[in-house]
Amino acid sequence: MATQPLPTGTRDVLADEMREMRAIESLLLSLFAERGYQEVATPTIEYQDSFARGAGPEGAATYRFLDESGSVLALRNDMTVPIARLVARRFADRSGPVRLAYSGSIFRRVRPQRGQLRELRQIGVELIGVGAPGGTAELIELLVAALDAVGLDRAVVGLGDADLFPQLLAELGVEGAGRRRILDCLANHDLVAIEAEAGDLAELGEAERSTIVALSDLRGGPEVLERARALGGPAIERASTALAGTLDALAAGGVADRVRVDLGLLRDLGYYTGAIVEVYDPAVGEAIGGGGRYDDLLGRFGSPRPAAGFALNLERLHIAQAAEQEAGEGR
Repeated sequence: MATQPLPTGTRDVLADEMREMRAIESLLLSLFAERGYQEVATPTIEYQDSFARGAGPEGAATYRFLDESGSVLALRNDMTVPIARLVARRFADRSGPVRLAYSGSIFRRVRPQRGQLRELRQIGVELIGVGAPGGTAELIELLVAALDAVGLDRAVVGLGDADLFPQLLAELGVEGAGRRRILDCLANHDLVAIEAEAGDLAELGEAERSTIVALSDLRGGPEVLERARALGGPAIERASTALAGTLDALAAGGVADRVRVDLGLLRDLGYYTGAIVEVYDPAVGEAIGGGGRYDDLLGRFGSPRPAAGFALNLERLHIAQAAEQEAGEGR
């Protein structure tokens, strides 16, 4: 009898790897608990309306089906939206901060021939009710502590601003298809396309295209913000001032050296506002986690309050940990 293949983008996890990933999961959940983040769990299945309400068109779930009554259900493709729904429903009367942790699977669309997984294991935290810059700094400090706890002391946190390019394009009068195309190009780091067809689609002049490309290519320490300000404009000034406040708070917490400003950073979900982060380790070619502020999301569920969070990809954490251990043995 022929062996039954697995669906594309899925895999079996054998005993040794499962044990090692469980150890990472247990270690991080213990760290989060020590910092006051209580573990919760949300259903793997939610109403599709929750994802549409929380994340907009970008957050539409890939795997949908009907229940007995004809309502559209979906496998969750994100952990933040269900937790926002949970907080709005169960913690609506709490006046102080809500600190929550989680670990679970999400389900995403895959691109053919990319080796991507449909089911991803995420572990992370959400901080509800604390604004910027203090709440952002608390999350990044915890993120750095989590990376250090699993031996990724070379990992770097990229820090950007989700509102920078949408607001800059609004200043330039770019709307509709041109706006969507440029934001897609920025998310994919396709700067050539911005200068070519995306710029033509938006009817941008050479100076405006050059500003967008130059801004998206700015990465480094706090000095990057002054270089950005030199490009001019209210959107750049607002983002630079906000990021400078976060960097100051991180410096006070002693972790600013692990953070790199990345003004080209964009996240692919529609609820982010303000500061956003991605995590990179030299042992892994892809981001191993990310997150940011989503100060408008809770309001979509009837409980407006500031919020931020991050999620780490458990499989990539495991790969990075193993690679760092191997590199350490070779040094």
